[in-house]
Amino acid sequence: MKKKTIYQLNSLYRDPMRVTGYTYGKGEPAICIMGALRGNEIQQVYICSQLNKRLKTLEREGRIRPGKEILVVPTANPYSINVGKRFWPADNTDINRMFPGYNLGETTQRIADGVFDAIRHYSYGIHLCSFYMTGAFLPHIRMMYTGFENISLADGFGLPYTIVREPKPYDTTTLNYNWQIWETEAFSLYTSDTEQINPESARIGVEAILRFMNSVGIIDYESEKAQKTTIKWEKDMEILKSDCAGFLLPCVKVGEQVEKGELLAEIVDPYMGEVKKEVIATESGKIFFERNKPVVYANTVLFRIIK
Repeated sequence: MKKKTIYQLNSLYRDPMRVTGYTYGKGEPAICIMGALRGNEIQQVYICSQLNKRLKTLEREGRIRPGKEILVVPTANPYSINVGKRFWPADNTDINRMFPGYNLGETTQRIADGVFDAIRHYSYGIHLCSFYMTGAFLPHIRMMYTGFENISLADGFGLPYTIVREPKPYDTTTLNYNWQIWETEAFSLYTSDTEQINPESARIGVEAILRFMNSVGIIDYESEKAQKTTIKWEKDMEILKSDCAGFLLPCVKVGEQVEKGELLAEIVDPYMGEVKKEVIATESGKIFFERNKPVVYANTVLFRIIK
């Protein structure tokens, strides 16, 4: 293992911000795993720490194939993590909306440019993501339909679902999209937590990454039994939103199979305790996403169901 600074942002009043990478093996840039780009992505940093722990052992045992280099970057935004803010503390901008970056632009544009310059040459890229909506997901792989993607490669992760989505205009400034445009096979890996550490979910994520690296010939690794991946388009999911504000009391959990007409949650009046609204399943399927905050507002996404 080698530790190196892949980008440094100097500061007038404190130590420079250093984006640190850990490399394993030698040779062509085979795969890069990017952790947190946002300051609340604690689970994503933890997954990278557990991956580093496993890769050190694999390298010591000679199980990284000759001519292959692996890069793990736990976070590209340590400043935000240090102060507990999701976005860049000075101006509240999102680094993952600044790619491919601009070295003469705003601070987050310069960070994105420096980081992307160091990682854009890798054949495969995995970004450990968090979603803009607050809630829990089934662990899955997410890919953008850009015309450069190879969806069949996602089978190598051995996770139950690969979700494909058509990119919106704002997606063109994300790491995943720009990796694909620069001819990196890019994947976004989602686990079930963001701000809290979930060791079991992290273990599933690490195992999926190692399984994928084995499938594309980067490491020699005997993984846990893989699941057959089902490809689903995000636009085909059933979305359930709240009709009113209140306290959300779920009756089901992520991963559960539900039937059409089943009670999924109740929205309760926060002052009077009366049920204001029952959230009923409009389709039969599996709960893919569930909001996990107690307070909801009108028109908030509560559940996504894989039909």
